[in-house]
Amino acid sequence: MSSRITKLILGLALAASPFLAAVPAPAQQPAGLKVAVIDTEKILLTSNTGKKALADLKKVQEAKEAEARTKQQEIKDLQAKIADGRLSLAQDKLTEMEKQLEDKLISLRRFQEDANSELTKKRDQVLAAIDQKVMPVINQVGKEMGYTLIFRKFESGLIYADEAVDITGAIIQRLDSAAPAQGK
Repeated sequence: MSSRITKLILGLALAASPFLAAVPAPAQQPAGLKVAVIDTEKILLTSNTGKKALADLKKVQEAKEAEARTKQQEIKDLQAKIADGRLSLAQDKLTEMEKQLEDKLISLRRFQEDANSELTKKRDQVLAAIDQKVMPVINQVGKEMGYTLIFRKFESGLIYADEAVDITGAIIQRLDSAAPAQGK
C-alpha cells in the first residue's frame, strides 16, 4: 500500500497544475521572446519545501498504515479464535464472535476508505501549499531573468525542450534560500 500511495502522490503531483499554452513555432516567435521550462516533479522531490511536504505526507500515510495493520491483526486474531473454538464453544458464543468479526471487517473497509480520502485531501492541501510558495518564486525569477514564457516542462504538452532553457535549479535554489525567511 505504501508504494502505491507514493506513486499516486507523485503521479498526482505531476497532474496537479493546469496546462499552459503551447509554444509558438520558432518562425512565428516575435523577436526577443525568451522561453524557459521548470520541472515541477524535480521541485517537489529535491527542494527543501518539497522534501518537507513529502515527509509530512509520509508520516500521515505511515500512521494510517500502522492503524490498518492493527485492525487487520485484530481480525486475524478473532478469526483464529473462532477457528479454534468451533468444536469447544457454544453456538451462541460462536455466533457472537462471527458478528464481531463481520463488524471488524466492515470497520476496516470504512477505515481504509476514510484513510484514502484523508490522504488524498492532505496531498491536495500539501500540493496547493507548495504551489503557493513556488509561484511567487517562479514569477520573480521570470521577471528578473527577462523570460516572456515559463512552462511546466511535462504538464504543458511540451514535447521537446533544450536543457539550456530549464530553470528548475534556479527555482529550487531561490525557493530553498527563501524557506528560512518564511519560517521566521
